Amino acid sequence: MTDHQTVYTHGHQDAVLRSHRSRTAANSAAYLLPELRAGQVVLDIGCGPGTITADLAELVGPTGRVVAVDSSAQVLEQAAAHVAGRGLTNIEFAVGDIHRLTYPDGAFDVVHAHQVLQHVADPVAALRELRRVVAPGGVVAARDADYEAMTWYPERPELAAWLALYRRTARANGGEPDAGRRLLSWARAAGFTEVTASSSSWTYATPGERLWWGESWADRTESSGLAATALEHGFADAAELAAIAEAWRRWTVEPDGWFAVLHGEVLARG
Repeated sequence: MTDHQTVYTHGHQDAVLRSHRSRTAANSAAYLLPELRAGQVVLDIGCGPGTITADLAELVGPTGRVVAVDSSAQVLEQAAAHVAGRGLTNIEFAVGDIHRLTYPDGAFDVVHAHQVLQHVADPVAALRELRRVVAPGGVVAARDADYEAMTWYPERPELAAWLALYRRTARANGGEPDAGRRLLSWARAAGFTEVTASSSSWTYATPGERLWWGESWADRTESSGLAATALEHGFADAAELAAIAEAWRRWTVEPDGWFAVLHGEVLARG
């Protein structure tokens, strides 16, 4: 098997995980919810801190269960703590690689991957592996942001520089930051015979939302995997990163500030 490398551009610093902990099944997997039934066995690949995982477990419980897989043991510890705090017992956690899953063919009724495929070097190979472990009649659900489609107001040159820097850095890590628009194509290339494509968005426009989103990206710009890779490759220097971070902080207090993140989604079968 080809050795595919997955590099998570964001890293697992607290600024990143703060953002991930805001994700729920309602705001990040609404397209999948009509497919869920009590008693199903679900694989949540790239589960992160476990907030979506816990929601999925509640939706398929009490007789169903969720297997939550992530490449980071540290993040899985946080996910386990979150799940324990919600009193859920139908979730098991495992460190794993999306390209080389240890589960038998057809082991899961539902396979869920949120913001995962944009970070892998060969998303089609990853989807083939997800197709292998889903049962006949089951569904693979994937949702990814599309960075080039992100839009905001007021326009600031530093935020345009941020977007260009992120896309360049993600591609240097072997990923595809504009994954959302490609999910349908990737799923078809992976051999799925029935693919339903959709889209949805996150919007940040209230003072609280702007503060949370802008501060998160300000911190990530200066102290995350994104910053480390950008500095290592010479894509930006520390002063340029600081200027982008400051622009994010100025954006948070703009009374007319607005930011939208477009996501592509697919439900893939066959």
